[in-house]
Amino acid sequence: MTRKLFTPREYQPPMMHWMFEHRRNGVFAGMGMGKTTSALTVIDAEFIAGVEKRPALILAPLRVAQNTWPDEAEKWEHLRNICVRPIIGSADQRRAALRDRHANVFTINYENIPWLIETLDGAWPFGRVIADESTKLKSFRLRQGGKRAQAIGRVAHAKVRTWTNLSGTPAPNGLVDLWGQTWMLDAGQRLGRTFKAFEQRWFRPSFDGYGIDPLPFAQEQIEGAISDICLSLDPRDYFPLEQPIENTVWVDLPKAARAKYEDMEKRFFAEIEGHEVEAFSAAARSQKCLQLASGAVYLEPDVEGDANPRSKKWVEVHDIKFQALESIINEAGGRPILVAYHFNSTRARLLQYFKKCRLLDKDPKTIREWNAGKIPLLAAHPASAGHGLNLQDGGNIIVHIDHDWNLENFDQINERIGPMRQLQAGHDRNVFHYYIVARNTMDEVVMARRKTKGEVQSLLLQALKQRKGRI
Repeated sequence: MTRKLFTPREYQPPMMHWMFEHRRNGVFAGMGMGKTTSALTVIDAEFIAGVEKRPALILAPLRVAQNTWPDEAEKWEHLRNICVRPIIGSADQRRAALRDRHANVFTINYENIPWLIETLDGAWPFGRVIADESTKLKSFRLRQGGKRAQAIGRVAHAKVRTWTNLSGTPAPNGLVDLWGQTWMLDAGQRLGRTFKAFEQRWFRPSFDGYGIDPLPFAQEQIEGAISDICLSLDPRDYFPLEQPIENTVWVDLPKAARAKYEDMEKRFFAEIEGHEVEAFSAAARSQKCLQLASGAVYLEPDVEGDANPRSKKWVEVHDIKFQALESIINEAGGRPILVAYHFNSTRARLLQYFKKCRLLDKDPKTIREWNAGKIPLLAAHPASAGHGLNLQDGGNIIVHIDHDWNLENFDQINERIGPMRQLQAGHDRNVFHYYIVARNTMDEVVMARRKTKGEVQSLLLQALKQRKGRI
């Protein structure tokens, strides 16, 4: 498999020149628009011109910090003077990376930001900070808030000369996500010095009592307020992209599984193979229903199928979705497929059900083999297979077998093989999205959430109210 590597003259994202002109900026570009390459080009140009002599620090999700930024620097001829050093690994390995005098770009994952601030102990050797996938900073508050965002917030304006936010999905859960990210750029000049001020100016309590909703004029005013420091780019304005071809594959739960599912919706618990599975709230119940729709359910009430659940005890209820996936695989005729799962039980069952299935793990060899076409079925969790990973060479088909409320993870994993990335890699082919959906289940509610981006709790309560008439 061969790839076309665009030269800077052929492919020069328009954001690059704009980034030169603004010391503190946010670049909200369609995923796959070349944000990493543009940022490295700006860093390189500043070093050459003598504008900046101190190294740059990149904040990114773990795999992006470890692989994507170093790989991009090596890929492009005009970035041959850039040396990227990930601050990754054990504490000793991270300290050794910090002492590397040959590197002019350092990358670190968000989880290690508090460690970095503490280790530097007041010193700050970096001139430019780039927050890749800056939504990780949305939890910042002047008081309380996320610990990682709090740590970097202490130096954002006191010690950083140039700050850039990069994101393909800056507000996946609504305008409320923008305040923490924008504060890193202007210390609250545009959206309010405190989150409370931001909230009071542009939001009101939701009618159902859960969360807040933007006022009718909020979006226009917020966009206007940050327009001088934020650049938004849509790849369709610059490239001839085809929309992904979407296919919803409907499945009907077997009779026994349907009875268990309806028990869960109606009575907050279901009796499954002699085990009592309880769900004491609507939110917990939605997770149990999603688990049942996917074919396996955890046996403890507080387990929602997170990346690291507190219990590994689950029982299988049906395999109807695996049968649907098998049909998609047969239809694909040997073309590689990326399958997105949410529950660890689904992951285990995928590996058992499909003998040629591989798991996207932390080994860089896995990504290389996928991109080389050596893995026919690659299972990936959206939370760990999203931001920055390059998977477009391996295939153009993605199947969502589980469904979850997180829109950002959903958008990000889709874009790993999306039209923009296919074009950049020189592939002239359509992208296919398959959604395996259990009919008359919570799967449909999550699908509605993706289309309307409605408030989760409202959609959930409305759906449960509608279900009462049928069960």
